[in-house]
Amino acid sequence: MSRTAFSPRILFAAALTLLLASCGGAAPNESAIANTQVAPTQAQSAETAIPTSPPIVVTAQPAIPERRLLTLEFPPRIRAGDSDIIRLTLQVDESGNITPTAIVEGNVITGEVIEIPNLYETHHVIAEARFDVAGMQVAPPDLSSQTLSPGQTVMFLWSIRPDEVGIYRGTVWLFLRFVDKVSGEESQRAVSAQMVEIEAVNLYGVPARVVRVVGGLGSVVGAVVGFPFFQDIVKFLFARRRVRRTK
Repeated sequence: MSRTAFSPRILFAAALTLLLASCGGAAPNESAIANTQVAPTQAQSAETAIPTSPPIVVTAQPAIPERRLLTLEFPPRIRAGDSDIIRLTLQVDESGNITPTAIVEGNVITGEVIEIPNLYETHHVIAEARFDVAGMQVAPPDLSSQTLSPGQTVMFLWSIRPDEVGIYRGTVWLFLRFVDKVSGEESQRAVSAQMVEIEAVNLYGVPARVVRVVGGLGSVVGAVVGFPFFQDIVKFLFARRRVRRTK
C-alpha cells in the first residue's frame, strides 16, 4: 500500500500544487513593487501642478536728485569806466517755474533747471562759480566757493568794469564739488556754462560800433587834410569862386 501511495500521478499533482502556490505568492510582491514605483510619479505631478512665484529681490532705491533753478542776471550794456554787477543764483523753486530769458530794468535774466545728486548725508556738497572774460576787470577774478545744504539758496556776485569801448564776451561757469565725509576723496563736475555778451559804450552812451565808424571816418578825414597839396587845392577852389562872384 505504501508503494501505491507514492505513484507518479500523486507526485506530479504534488509538484503542480507547489508550483501554483509559489506563483500565487509572487503576485502580491510584484503589485507592491509597482505601487512603490507609481507613488513618486504621482507626487511629482502634484508638485508641478502648483505654480511657484519667483524669489523677491529687494534693492535699494537711488536717491531722488534735487531740482534747482539757476538764474543769471547781467547788464548787456555798460559805459566804459563804470562798474556793474553780474549775479548768479542757485535756489529751490517749489512751484517749478522756469525763468525765461527776459530784460528787467535793463538787465538780461536767464533761467534753467539743473539736477543735483542728493548726496548730502555722505558728502559735503560745494557749489563753485567763475566768470571768465578777457579785457575787463572782474572781482573776484578766481573761483568762488559756497557750501550747499538741502533747500538752501546760494548767490555769486561779480563786479565788472570795462576800461575801453568794445564788446566783451565771457562765460559764467558753475561747478559742483563732492567731498566724501569719511575718506575725504573729492570729485568735481561742471553743471552749467552760460555765455555772456556785454557792450561797453562811451561817456554819452554811444554804442561801440558807432564809435568805430566815426573813428574810421575821422582817420580818413585826417589823412586827406594832411595831404601836402590839400591847402593849395582849397586856395585854388576859393579863388575861382571869388572870380565868379566878381563877374
